[in-house]
Amino acid sequence: MPDIRDVAQRAGCSIATVSRALNSPRQVRPQTLARVQAAVAELKFRPNAIGRQLRGERTGLIGVMLPTLGNPVFADCIEGIEAALGGTGQRLVLVTTRYDPERERNAIETLLQQRVDGLLLTLADAESNPLLDDLAAERVPFQLLYNDAQIRPAVSVDNRLAAADGVKMLIDAGHRDIAMISGALHASDRAKRRYLGYCDAMTMAGLSPRPALEIDFNAGARAAHVREALAQRTDAAWCPTALFCSNDLLALGVMRALRESGLRIPDDMSILGFDGLAFGELLSPTLATVSQPSVDIGRHAALRLLDQIAGRTDGGRALILPHAVRMGGTVKCRARAGAGVTPDYVA
Repeated sequence: MPDIRDVAQRAGCSIATVSRALNSPRQVRPQTLARVQAAVAELKFRPNAIGRQLRGERTGLIGVMLPTLGNPVFADCIEGIEAALGGTGQRLVLVTTRYDPERERNAIETLLQQRVDGLLLTLADAESNPLLDDLAAERVPFQLLYNDAQIRPAVSVDNRLAAADGVKMLIDAGHRDIAMISGALHASDRAKRRYLGYCDAMTMAGLSPRPALEIDFNAGARAAHVREALAQRTDAAWCPTALFCSNDLLALGVMRALRESGLRIPDDMSILGFDGLAFGELLSPTLATVSQPSVDIGRHAALRLLDQIAGRTDGGRALILPHAVRMGGTVKCRARAGAGVTPDYVA
């Protein structure tokens, strides 16, 4: 990627002049501005907002970056953020990324161009993300939401442990053939850690974990998409008695797809979700799920960010909040391990 030095060399001027041309073009002579603009276009240079973030007067803006607003778990999180910011005069600037790392970079730069005082972020993968290294180097206050990255300022549950506890509940209910349906593992470090938790619980019980059946996060809640993914399982041995879904919204799509395939829940297939969304208790049968405190995640992260902005802390390490396993009518207790029915989506 070309940097500002390359632009200065191509335009035949100093780095300071390029900076003025990009940030205050009216202060640059028209001929010089034209050369800088031509160099920017030729080199396809994109200014890095992280490096241009100013440290002057605060704007009262908080940038919030989430993967989607289509999953109610993030709406609960925003509720917690607003509860923490109430009365502070801070306002939210919200962007979404659709689980796309490139969109994450663009979104963060967009937020910084708005001169936000700090950032609340949910990333595809937080452990080794260079964007966070850049933010830390520039001392931009930020807190992660849901990413349980131990070395970063973050608020989350322990996704691996929480998933293991949920799958252990299925095992304690008598299930031995348990599969996991997840969003794309490469698109979410939460999904990856939940899959590891599934493997932990299966291994501890002397059972063999299966590869996760991955579904695109951006289409995973649609029953037709789930049916298509299930139909691709041509292995006749793939007939679990229980499915662990990596989030509640995905569990809804799975439940509908199974019913449309002629299966009864939980008689033919038990379902466990992850998130603990309130609507799960309104379903019939009620959705069994691993519950995480999304409102508290947003509230704690916002409070920690305010402390950072005020200079009271450096952001701290990860804050891990407690999870719970909520039993529901979508899980049937089995007296003994059994081979479940063979659904019509298995060839």
